[in-house]
Amino acid sequence: MKKLGPWLVERGLLTDAQLAKAVEQNGAEFLGTVLLRRGLVSAERLLPAMADFYKMPFIRLSETAVEPAALAQVPVKVAMHYKVMPVRLSGSTLTVAVANPQDVRALDELRLALRQRVTIEPVLAAEEEIAQALQRHYGMGADTVEKILADQPPSVLRPAEDALEDIQQQADDASVIKLVNQLIVEAHSRRATDIHLEPYRGTVKLRYRIDGMLHRVDVPPSLRQLFPAIISRIKVLSNLNIVERRLPQDGRASVKVGKDKLDLRISVLPTPAGESIVIRLLPSEMLLQLKDLGFRGTDLNLLDRTIQKPHGMILITGPTGSGKTTTLYACLNTINAEERKIITIEDPIEYELEGVTQVQVIPQVGLSFAQGLRSMLRHDPDVMMVGEVRDVETAELATRIALTGHLVFSTVHTNDAVSALVRFIDMGIDPFLIASSIECVIAQRLVRVLCTKCKVQAKSQWAEAEMVYQSKGCDACHKAGYLGRTAIYEFFLMAQPIRELLLQKAGADALRQKAVELGMRTMREDGWDKVKSGITSLDEVLRVTQDET
Repeated sequence: MKKLGPWLVERGLLTDAQLAKAVEQNGAEFLGTVLLRRGLVSAERLLPAMADFYKMPFIRLSETAVEPAALAQVPVKVAMHYKVMPVRLSGSTLTVAVANPQDVRALDELRLALRQRVTIEPVLAAEEEIAQALQRHYGMGADTVEKILADQPPSVLRPAEDALEDIQQQADDASVIKLVNQLIVEAHSRRATDIHLEPYRGTVKLRYRIDGMLHRVDVPPSLRQLFPAIISRIKVLSNLNIVERRLPQDGRASVKVGKDKLDLRISVLPTPAGESIVIRLLPSEMLLQLKDLGFRGTDLNLLDRTIQKPHGMILITGPTGSGKTTTLYACLNTINAEERKIITIEDPIEYELEGVTQVQVIPQVGLSFAQGLRSMLRHDPDVMMVGEVRDVETAELATRIALTGHLVFSTVHTNDAVSALVRFIDMGIDPFLIASSIECVIAQRLVRVLCTKCKVQAKSQWAEAEMVYQSKGCDACHKAGYLGRTAIYEFFLMAQPIRELLLQKAGADALRQKAVELGMRTMREDGWDKVKSGITSLDEVLRVTQDET
């Protein structure tokens, strides 16, 4: 019988030299795996050819419905061990997807493991798709959970209320560590910003926040038995009190995932069903530049000129999670230079910036934003950044500092740019101070970016002549239709006519109308431009600008 390698050469998928090189280095490893790993043949060409060679069907698991009856036939530890994916059950015939048709021993052992209840019919599928299907249908970390439950007695998995020693033992157990690592590594690989572990009566829910939206991740039901051990491991990782289960706790840790370093922010909340945990994943370095944030050219030029000024205040406004901190850091990164002293006071410090002195707010010892501002003034700064203007004292200090030769950056929670001025007036700040100190206000929202591999054209709901794009969903974006985020902006520059209206104590509507007359575009208009450019969808812009009239 002809071997696979020469057969592939005959059909022009390989050259003799490529085959010789692959055979020389593969040892006992399956040739198909070596060819794919070394990129000598694409999966799209190799897998159908292999199916033809081995006289077996080829399927794409990403496009194939997996029957629950087939899953029930193969225990998770068997499927994970042999790296096979049950697909369908027809009578007594079980169709199983395999990546290595030459591994006859694995199929024989699979038959023995199933005690010959069914006849095995192998079909060929991509190894990567099998791994994804195993995780999708059996649940995240299912093999690790099964192994832990098999290896540990029930008493170890259910710690007593005051059994400190037992909790430490289970937290340090290598299997639990591996499981927690899996959760973090998978979240990072899917670009998640947060991991939510939520206990309920009899079950545990795992969700990842990806591009601002929560997505549920399937986990095996038996994960509930390991939940106390998982909580303890995360607490040990973040230096939290592992025996305290009645009070909220906050901690942090640093980990390395491949070449990436991540800072983890851990929040623990007690609930009737156990402790709920949220882990925020932050890159240890912030690399974004202003040009990467979605500003149109004219606004970017205006902002660049504004942040180079020696004094004044620049405000970023928007709700929590709208990317304000990222924009602030990008501004600081742009003007960060040896000749400038930049000091920040934040809560919390999300990224560490080299060359910038960063201070963490600590309310327990009296270090508030206002107190930090006073202390920073004595530290000879050129540029100051206040994480958020929350009260009258901070607002008044920041505006006065901006008038005394310092450039001040800060954020405030309002729905649009003009409302930030009104908020300062409502706090009791003199309109003269506002008009004299504030240089510009930027309101922003984050919108998801359409996946370039699956977006489709559609007619616009706003203008029938316009063609826009909509999300569809594919494997590259995990069926979400979106991959990544960008921002839409409202850039409000403090022009002289606006200053005059402020001194007359004009309302928000008059200020907004004048700003639009002077050329300001609303966030929805900026979003519409990004819709027409195919960057995002109309639904996404409408979702994040619902508060606009």
